[in-house]
Amino acid sequence: MARITVLGGTGYAGSRIAHEAAARGHAVTSFSRTMPASPLPEVNYVLGSALDLNAVAEAISGADVVVISLAPTGDLEGRFPKTVLDIAEVARTAGARLGVVGGAGTLLMTPEGPAVADAPEYPPAYREFSVAADGVLQGLRASDETIDWFVLTPASEFGAYAPGEALGRYRVGTDVLLKDDEDHSQISGVDFASAFVDEVDEPVHHRSRFTVAY
Repeated sequence: MARITVLGGTGYAGSRIAHEAAARGHAVTSFSRTMPASPLPEVNYVLGSALDLNAVAEAISGADVVVISLAPTGDLEGRFPKTVLDIAEVARTAGARLGVVGGAGTLLMTPEGPAVADAPEYPPAYREFSVAADGVLQGLRASDETIDWFVLTPASEFGAYAPGEALGRYRVGTDVLLKDDEDHSQISGVDFASAFVDEVDEPVHHRSRFTVAY
């Protein structure tokens, strides 16, 4: 059993990661600004802001793994990469492994590029999110080598707007967007959470980014 703290544990990805981890018998703490509509009895919910590093440090005290499932919106807008990297340092000090939910716009269309967010058809409204997510990724790649981190980036069709059907499987890639035979890049919230907790249970990716899709 691992002790896992999920920052943003009531959001779309974070809540599913918390649920999957708890279902596998891990001790899970959710740290977020709001309580969920239907709290899980096996999850410990703590209210707080990711900008309050003292509160974050208290929430991750004793954790084996810290999950960051935050969005660069609200009070994190404009300071998302710095906040995540500050939390990474808190996790390092606490001796915890760091897992981050990435953004699909940072993936590459082909091994030579361009990035998904740089494609003409990419929605302009999401580009700022992708810039923030890329700032986190590049910051972690340049971080102190004693920080054990991984970034799991979902398929491009992922989120509350495209919940998908849980298939109980997924493919693993590295930096290139995974697509199926019909040119779709999809993963359900349930299967993404399963892939995330699989990495927690059996670590394979250290100081690296990977992606999953059907």
